[in-house]
Amino acid sequence: MRRRGLELTLVEKRPVETAAFAALSADDANGAGLAVFAPNLSAPELALIESMLGEAALDVAAAIRDRDEPAHGDTGLRTSYHGIFGSAPAMQELYNLLDRVAPSDATVLIQGENGTGKELVSRALHEASERRDRKFIVTNCSAFNDNLLDSELFGHKRGAFTGAVSDKPGLFEIADGGTFFLDEIGDMSPSLQVKVLRVLQDGSFTRVGDTDMRKVDVRLICATNRDLAAMVANGQFREDLYYRIHVLTVALPPLRERREDIPLLIEHFLARHRRTRIKRLTPACAAQMLAYPWPGNVRELENEVERLVVLAGDAPSIDIDLLSPRIRQWAPSEDTPAEIDTGSLPAAVEALERRMISVAMRRHGGNKTRAAEDLKVSRRNLIRLVQKYQLE
Repeated sequence: MRRRGLELTLVEKRPVETAAFAALSADDANGAGLAVFAPNLSAPELALIESMLGEAALDVAAAIRDRDEPAHGDTGLRTSYHGIFGSAPAMQELYNLLDRVAPSDATVLIQGENGTGKELVSRALHEASERRDRKFIVTNCSAFNDNLLDSELFGHKRGAFTGAVSDKPGLFEIADGGTFFLDEIGDMSPSLQVKVLRVLQDGSFTRVGDTDMRKVDVRLICATNRDLAAMVANGQFREDLYYRIHVLTVALPPLRERREDIPLLIEHFLARHRRTRIKRLTPACAAQMLAYPWPGNVRELENEVERLVVLAGDAPSIDIDLLSPRIRQWAPSEDTPAEIDTGSLPAAVEALERRMISVAMRRHGGNKTRAAEDLKVSRRNLIRLVQKYQLE
């Protein structure tokens, strides 16, 4: 049965002791699902439940759309911003800052650890700017040696060096009128820093091997995971360029400082990498992923979710056994603070419970009796919890 884009299916009807139970489900195009179990239904009652379930599924679909759109609402809480996902307080501050920074043509310096999404933020700034319909060009300074990066950024004239068989425009020329994202600018040599400084001062540069001055209109967004201020103090980075690119600074929080976003990000990545229906994580798998510190930040999390989807195959859920060994076997030290602000009380309780049991079991060498005494629970209850979280 289909109703306004929703497929409604009678999944199962079977006797349970003396009552007949019917299970109904409704799914929309986004994989949102609802299910109802109801006893002793007549045909008219079943039809009524089907109708109500269809309406409820529409509400779920609308809620998901509202969640995925950058909406301000009465509370001002946003869960996404031009492809960036997160609702933690640190992300609300980031979205508000990007709102103010995006309309400007001023140079932006994005700082953050590897995997925090610096390129994603630069793209969001471009898409929220007046240059959104022009080109967005990306390059990574650490991917080239000095000579190749010079040609890559500024182009070259035919015959400028061996292999230069024709004139070639550089990325600054290609980005003219648009936005140029220069990643890992801290890896750029001092000689190239001078040329970038000239572009920022008056938009002018010369191609390698050429004397003709060219001009461009480019908004430059730079990024680094290095401490540029310290590099300036050590003479490794030009002070004048530092202040030119330091007009507006955007600092990205590491994932460990916004743990409450992990469930939202997992859901988003499951939807992105799904092959058929969106899969679900078992409680043990979810608890371990919430507890893990994610040193590689959002990039590491997405890579792990993609790996899980592939390994799970056609299974409806993803168990803890499929996690990468470094994540599955990770356990906090006894001194590790319990940073479990997950945004969900049941998930937070489970994450803390699993941590405490894991620490107690390791402390007592796997002896359940002593671990139970330490945790002030019965041995039988501890065995049940160990089995629940698959900690054996």
